[in-house]
Amino acid sequence: MKLFSCTSCAQVVFFENVVCERCNHALGYESEANRMIALEPADGIFVAAGTHSDGGSWKYCANYTYGVCNWLVPGDSADSYCRACRHNVTVPDPADPDHVVRWQKMEIAKRRMVYTLLQFGLPLFTRDEADEGLGFDVLAETPGEPHVITGHDRGLITIALAEADDAERESRRTSMGEPYRTLLGHFRHEVGHWYWDRLVRDGNPGALDACRAMFGDDTEDYGEALQRHYQNGPKPNWQDEYVSSYAGAHAWEDFAETWAHYLHIVDTLETGHWWGVVVDPRVRDAGLLTTTIDFDVFARDVEIGQVVDAWLALSAALNSFNRSMGHQDLYPFVISETVTTKLGFIHDLVRGVAGQ
Repeated sequence: MKLFSCTSCAQVVFFENVVCERCNHALGYESEANRMIALEPADGIFVAAGTHSDGGSWKYCANYTYGVCNWLVPGDSADSYCRACRHNVTVPDPADPDHVVRWQKMEIAKRRMVYTLLQFGLPLFTRDEADEGLGFDVLAETPGEPHVITGHDRGLITIALAEADDAERESRRTSMGEPYRTLLGHFRHEVGHWYWDRLVRDGNPGALDACRAMFGDDTEDYGEALQRHYQNGPKPNWQDEYVSSYAGAHAWEDFAETWAHYLHIVDTLETGHWWGVVVDPRVRDAGLLTTTIDFDVFARDVEIGQVVDAWLALSAALNSFNRSMGHQDLYPFVISETVTTKLGFIHDLVRGVAGQ
């Protein structure tokens, strides 16, 4: 995630900000130009304020009313919802304050995921725009009814609202023996399934064959594969081939897990780039990586080796900081040579060159 600045006073502002703490202008995120805009009210809408603005007219996404979105829509647009919220199919009841608090966490995670997709210029269309378009059901659980299962079905991604409760999510993480479980991770994983359909199944002819050579046979019965995984546990020595134990359950899950980790890596490296992070270990003879994140992770000419080398250095440093504070590792995973190759496939896929 990049750092932004207020167009009115040039104060550093962040992706979720709705007001500038220096000049008190309202703020909103404009996705087309990837910028935060300072706003002044004008005739029921807003006008971009400041010497670094173009004076354009804007309105907030309709979900701003509930305090869950700060993205903007052009003032003359017939759309009520922003690029991210147009994909919502079912949202929690805003009359329930507890639901709104959790929904806000959901939207923050979803918008960060959508941000990355937009930076790569990936296809992104709603269920109103095309069959199997990307949509989100954020569902609260009803007492006496079965638990909501997070998953993907032909473009419709279901996320259990309960996952936005930190204690509940941690309980599920522990019960399932997972080293990592976050809302952002859910969104990145599930959208990976959608992009398998878009970029692999429906992509260039060579992508499907290349993907099968990399991740395995996607025609294997999915239900039986998951049942076997949960009954027998992860594959022996899964760390050698997969980024997580769950990735070994089925080729689709391997792809989605690798996709999610690629987005984890790219987004965190972009954050490091904008903060000017340099990793330069003091123990210079221990084989540790020294790196400056001085490249644009979204550039087409960036190579996967450059991405992985920078990530190994940055994640090692971040894990060490977390341990110093008594927290679990920020990135509790090991990237093997095989996983690096799989990440390279995703790297090529989002740039449109996989299988060529």
